[in-house]
Amino acid sequence: MSGPTLRRVRGLVGRVANHAALVGIVLVWAVPVVALAVSSFRTAYDISLTPWWDGLAPPWEFTFENYSTVLTRGGIGRNFINSAVITVPVTAIAVVIASFAGYVFARCRFAARETIFVGILALLSVPLQMTLVPVLRLFSATDLVGTFPAIWIAHVGYALPFSIYLLRNFFVSLPAELFEAAWIDGANEPQTFLRVAVPLAAPALAAVAVFEFMFVWNDLLVALIYLGGSPDVAPLTVAVSSLVNSRGEGWEVLTAAAFILMSVPLVVFFALQRYFVRGMLARAVK
Repeated sequence: MSGPTLRRVRGLVGRVANHAALVGIVLVWAVPVVALAVSSFRTAYDISLTPWWDGLAPPWEFTFENYSTVLTRGGIGRNFINSAVITVPVTAIAVVIASFAGYVFARCRFAARETIFVGILALLSVPLQMTLVPVLRLFSATDLVGTFPAIWIAHVGYALPFSIYLLRNFFVSLPAELFEAAWIDGANEPQTFLRVAVPLAAPALAAVAVFEFMFVWNDLLVALIYLGGSPDVAPLTVAVSSLVNSRGEGWEVLTAAAFILMSVPLVVFFALQRYFVRGMLARAVK
């Protein structure tokens, strides 16, 4: 076999292997989602007797009763709103603060800049669980436990180290000539940030927003610690975790609630997927 032919064969084998690996990864992630979706439209009797894939075979006997139970009698509607009230402000605040901080660390010169940035990076190595007790005591002393401001402050604090790191690296990679041209035209620092840096950083900002939105929306531990189980402030994750009783009943309702819980992050991710990928790969190749 000649050299060019051998290279073509190796290239073909490599492409087949890559596609097979991608298909395998897609199946690993898609099968549980499909199983949850199908189970959410089946009755408790069907779920207890047959596996989920039997629901795909005709005759189809799907029902919306599970979703009706969750939304009307389960109080999930209020918990859904609570999750939105928690997630949207936290995402917006984290993106705004991280963008300002990332730009300052990347483009502004001041004393101890590198030391402060290294200190922020060091916070990435601190396990979240180590902060729960001291922060909870602080919130208890200020009567914030069980309120939305408590979880807003906590989630923003947990999100900032990584968000600042990601955005700082993006701003550093931008050509210095762009900022010099803005300064020559008479733009001050805030104008340069808003008119030059922010438009160019839109993919990176979208990536940070997607990361933060998905983390906060799917969070259970932080919500349980700082909010407790009060229905007035409990997010959707807390409500879903309490649906199945100790005897293992109510799986059909749990699947419907869980699908509602995961549908929002999926919609957000696919809506911002293009910007998310661009933000993660931004400046990776020049």
